[in-house]
Amino acid sequence: MVPLFSAEGFSSLIFIFIVIVTVLGAVIATHSVRLIRAVTGLAICCTGLAGLYYYLNSPFVALMEMLIYVGAVCVTIVFAIMLADPKPDVEVGKGSVFTGPLSFALGIILFWGLSTLAGKTPWVFPSARVNDGSLEAVGKALLTNFSMVFELISVVLLIAIIGSLVLARQGRTRTGGES
Repeated sequence: MVPLFSAEGFSSLIFIFIVIVTVLGAVIATHSVRLIRAVTGLAICCTGLAGLYYYLNSPFVALMEMLIYVGAVCVTIVFAIMLADPKPDVEVGKGSVFTGPLSFALGIILFWGLSTLAGKTPWVFPSARVNDGSLEAVGKALLTNFSMVFELISVVLLIAIIGSLVLARQGRTRTGGES
């Protein structure tokens, strides 16, 4: 057993905290009645995923997780909520009686399968870090090796901003039958 007040024990505590934040955000996102709380849960979950990516020695993927999913997707969903009609004409059904228990059972089976696979897999630890994860290393990676990806992400974000401006200009009161 690893002592709690050692480097490995502290690392394990950080990992457990990140996993709890990720799962808590996912639970908030999937069980919230209000959309804005669900988006907040999604942002918390994606932030936890970015922490897991960073913990797995991949700071670039962690940064892209924060930029794309927390910075772009969650903000776009918030814009969609703000532009949506507050009193829709039709209500969306909750689904079948079996939807909740079936999704819970599927999640338990998936968790059990991945846990079993992780327990049986021989994990190989890298001998040296690829980079130190500093801001300088991530900046150099963004502007050298991953410059095309960085530019494509900025184009996608620009298109999302233009789309939200077009939707905002049309207004909230316009219905499908009118031109």
